[in-house]
Amino acid sequence: MQRIHPAAALLLGLVAVPLLWSLGQAGWVAWDAEAWHALWLERQTLSALGLSLWTGLASAALATLACAWLLSRTATLTQQQRLQRHQTWLLAVPHAAFAMGLVLLIAPSGWLLRLLSPWATGLAAPPPWPTTQDPWGLGLIAVLTLKEIPFLLWSASSHLLRPEVAQRLQRELQLASTLGYAQQAAWWRIVWPQLLPRLAAPLLAVLAYSLTVVDVALVIGPASPPTLAVLCWQWLQDADVVQNAKGGAAAWALAGLVLLCAAVAWALLHAAVWRRWRSSGVPPQTQTQTAQRTAKSLAGPSPQWPLMLLAGIYGAVLLALLLGSFIGSWPFPQLLPARWSMAAWATVWDSTGTVWTTLWLAAGSAACALLWVVAWLELAPAPWHARMQTLAYAPLVLPGLLWAIGLHRLALAWGLDGSASGVWLAHTLACLPYVLLSTVGAYSGFDTRWWQLAASLGQTRWQFVLRVKWPLLRASLAAGFAVGFAVSVAQYLPTLYIGAGRLATVTTEAVGLAAGGQRKLMAAFAWLQWLLPVLVYMVAARLGRGRRFGRPPGAPTPPSSPPSHRPPSQASRLGTIQP
Repeated sequence: MQRIHPAAALLLGLVAVPLLWSLGQAGWVAWDAEAWHALWLERQTLSALGLSLWTGLASAALATLACAWLLSRTATLTQQQRLQRHQTWLLAVPHAAFAMGLVLLIAPSGWLLRLLSPWATGLAAPPPWPTTQDPWGLGLIAVLTLKEIPFLLWSASSHLLRPEVAQRLQRELQLASTLGYAQQAAWWRIVWPQLLPRLAAPLLAVLAYSLTVVDVALVIGPASPPTLAVLCWQWLQDADVVQNAKGGAAAWALAGLVLLCAAVAWALLHAAVWRRWRSSGVPPQTQTQTAQRTAKSLAGPSPQWPLMLLAGIYGAVLLALLLGSFIGSWPFPQLLPARWSMAAWATVWDSTGTVWTTLWLAAGSAACALLWVVAWLELAPAPWHARMQTLAYAPLVLPGLLWAIGLHRLALAWGLDGSASGVWLAHTLACLPYVLLSTVGAYSGFDTRWWQLAASLGQTRWQFVLRVKWPLLRASLAAGFAVGFAVSVAQYLPTLYIGAGRLATVTTEAVGLAAGGQRKLMAAFAWLQWLLPVLVYMVAARLGRGRRFGRPPGAPTPPSSPPSHRPPSQASRLGTIQP
């Protein structure tokens, strides 16, 4: 019988108790029959529910298709590594900051229309076009789609770049090419059916976020009527007990909507038509055509213009944010402001308390989440870990409002409401699933022959962990901390509810300013909301870079030992999964 380390039980309790308590407290909201009746009688409920369904499903489907298409154009291992290396800064851009930058670009008085006005439109005043807060939710769909593509690409690349997976898929693609399949057709029929089940958890997280997002919908989403998540947020903010209870029922309605959409997606993926398409053949082609196509696909990288276009959109959004923070007097339709101003950044400089609160919350929650994940992966038995993953990933798939309700009731019961420690606990629980998702692949893929070699040299387990394992895993550990830091910076609802307005972060300030129409100050805080995570990502990438040892000029290359006598290089293997 496998020995259970007492520390594993302690680690399990540290996370399971607040998670289960929060979920249980959120569950009590679902049993209020009067709240459900009031929700049904509300005139805006059905229209808001339909709008949430439309924007959520459309953005999740478009992001998934775009991710699959981009991956199909980067089939080789080198292209996959290049794709993952160049998307780090895309992941660091928060959803709310991206939405604010897009508003500055596409608003009726924004940069794009000013750029076109002197030559194409001839407008002398901003037109009443619904380019933002449009009633169809197109702006919300655009933001969610563009923001989820890098996350899905990173999740897919983390699996495809595993050495055993990459080698097997390359052999299968080469075999399919000899059978007459074009490179794109082979990828869609061989790689994508195997990759899609591995993306179930990331896709579920994307779907849940898209259906229940609040802060992005407040910035760019439809306003009349809003999505159901925004209505729920408004009702939960109301002091009236009836309205508050109706908001809790709406949060559970969103949870049911997520579950229903996930069940339908699962049924579609397992439908017979999908299996028939996967097993169907292609028209036979000549061996000459196949040889020419194989040589062309192996000759060089496939076109990268889609990724360059995505990066260009992100760059334009961030540039619009940066310039928007310095704008003074700017009459329409002038392309450049008549006067530049530092007033917004002066206000940010005077708000150093907000910046420091953001920094210590993000660093503290990310560090604690990483320490727990590392200790758990080292000490927990495999069956415990398999069961714990379902609970640990709950914050990823639960509606943000429902999760915030549970955390708020937890803070009230534990006397943490409005305190810094309560907000820190909420941020740590929110960061934990992302940190676990970022590091579990490296831990599960670590070669056990390193431990056997260290044990044969007389090293204890903890000496091996400190001197060998963690140094080799430093890229994954640094990436996990950076991901947790970025997640904490982007937290809006937990900070708002548990902090009770007493703790302000750059995210709560930016979203509040966006709702108030103060665009210059909003742009400054939104730029800071992106800058802080990207700096941490850069430091993490630097720490995770492998060391290179030079050789004197003219020195002979030392002979390498047979592969069977030494463990494979984990430094190169694990450095490819950092986000």
